[in-house]
Amino acid sequence: MGVNKDRMLAGDWYVPDDPELAADSVRRAELCAAYNAASAAGPAERHALLARLLGSVGEGVRIRAPFHCDFGYHISVGAGTFVNFGAVFLDAAPITLGADVQIGPNVQLLTPTHPLDPERRRAGWERALPVTVGDNVWLGGGVIVCPGVTIGAETVVGAGSVVTCDLPPGVLAVGNPARVVRTLDGRDPAAR
Repeated sequence: MGVNKDRMLAGDWYVPDDPELAADSVRRAELCAAYNAASAAGPAERHALLARLLGSVGEGVRIRAPFHCDFGYHISVGAGTFVNFGAVFLDAAPITLGADVQIGPNVQLLTPTHPLDPERRRAGWERALPVTVGDNVWLGGGVIVCPGVTIGAETVVGAGSVVTCDLPPGVLAVGNPARVVRTLDGRDPAAR
């Protein structure tokens, strides 16, 4: 592995201008284009394309085109998960979706982050932090999940929310930034 790829996977600052990362991006672009063009293909062919593109894909996964990602091989999708149109998964770090996750249209799962210092930003530095989405989570349309966030199982995130920090299991969260407004089992969220 190249130095930048090692640094990227370790969550360290790196410059993505790297021949190995560029080759991985070409591979991803070709597979995404093939997947996005295969709307008339049967489920088995579409699943086979996803299996080549992504790190792991459970049974019964459905991802509607267009679908976009950075590398693909850092993405794991659990069985029975549904991803609607226009998803963008920037997977410079791992993105892990549990089983039976429901993702609305135009959802973004973002692992890269950039320095606040303008000189370092201009020089191209970035780092990536993993995103984890638990089993049976529902992300409404247009949700943005920021780098390093974990969303607990059974949680619902309202449409248009921006998730900037971890969310516990079994809650409803809405807004920008997303805030827990109630639990889904009727208990007081402050008691969790």
